[in-house]
Amino acid sequence: MKYIYYSGCSLQGTALEYNVSTRAAMQALGSELVELEDWTCCGASAAEATSYLLAIVLAARNLALGERMEVGADFLIPCSACYLNLARVGEHVKQDPELLNKINEVLSEEGLSYKGGIKARHLLDVVATDFDPEDIDARVKRKLSGVRVAPYYGCQALRPYCSFDDPEQPQSMEPLIEALGAEVHPWTVGAKCCGAALMSTKKNVAIERVTGILAAARGADCIVTVCPMCQINLEGYQAKVSKTRGEALDISILYLPQLMGLALGLSEKELKLNLNLAFTDSFRAKLKTEK
Repeated sequence: MKYIYYSGCSLQGTALEYNVSTRAAMQALGSELVELEDWTCCGASAAEATSYLLAIVLAARNLALGERMEVGADFLIPCSACYLNLARVGEHVKQDPELLNKINEVLSEEGLSYKGGIKARHLLDVVATDFDPEDIDARVKRKLSGVRVAPYYGCQALRPYCSFDDPEQPQSMEPLIEALGAEVHPWTVGAKCCGAALMSTKKNVAIERVTGILAAARGADCIVTVCPMCQINLEGYQAKVSKTRGEALDISILYLPQLMGLALGLSEKELKLNLNLAFTDSFRAKLKTEK
């Protein structure tokens, strides 16, 4: 299967391990990722505070570039914020046909045109929808038996445009985890907000959210994420949360393609696990004993 690959800004810097592991895991699954040429920022969360049209056009420009490539493939987007921004362009154009004219008026300055004929999809959607668990199981080289995984979805991969899962009670990661030979940690906070950017503006609120998630993960060997913001919040504040709570709430936090890559036979180096802020010695030791 072929996909147009849009990494976005975070995956070039603070979430480089998500970028590298996504490429490696998708290759191991037999997929081809076609790099989007000359891509730019999707607008993230800052652009709309300046201009709604600017935010929409920034995302639409990337979609227009993908349409111009004529590879007949969907966008594959690992970052949840990027996915949300690119996906909403098509949704908003459906609701407001005049918006398409406004977008193309701006894009015409660069000789581009957005037709609305290309689909933006989250990485989770792709691996959960386009690959049967049996297909993944057949490619597994090292079963993660004995490893208990807490699947954490966050907000933006599921809301408000999710068509592949239940945004309130998501389960799309569970068959994937089981196909890798691991066990799903039973919990109910997989779709709860981690606090996101509140960690910069209202840290006490975000810390409370992170504390609840880490506490709910007790008994799991790792939490698996599909969002750079969720990843950094859950792995970067464990020491503070543990100190405030008065108990150790340290746990390994992995991106989904990193977990998949381990089962698919890829090395820690190939998956850039050295860049993870929370990858515990106990989890590493368990991986070495579970074959």
